[in-house]
Amino acid sequence: MNEINIFKALANETRLNILKWLKDPEKYFPPQGIHIPEGETFENCACVGSICDKAGVSQSTISSYLDMLQRANLLESKRCGKWTYYRRNEETIQKLAEFIRTEL
Repeated sequence: MNEINIFKALANETRLNILKWLKDPEKYFPPQGIHIPEGETFENCACVGSICDKAGVSQSTISSYLDMLQRANLLESKRCGKWTYYRRNEETIQKLAEFIRTEL
């Protein structure tokens, strides 16, 4: 876990909101996953377009934000044709919580 990259990723309100929204995507986004092939799963996710709509910023900006969050290992992604879905990487988030609890 690279704490510096994680804290840099979290230092932007929209990127922080993306993580908050993906904690409970059913609450913040319309139904998701219709492009995920039958038999495959990728739960608690939202597509780039839905995240873009919710954030109210351009798709290029959201894509940059999602890339930064993914490079910090805070998000996981799944590509289905032209659609990309994102969800939180709960393992990294738990490690971060433990780091904050024990080290800070």
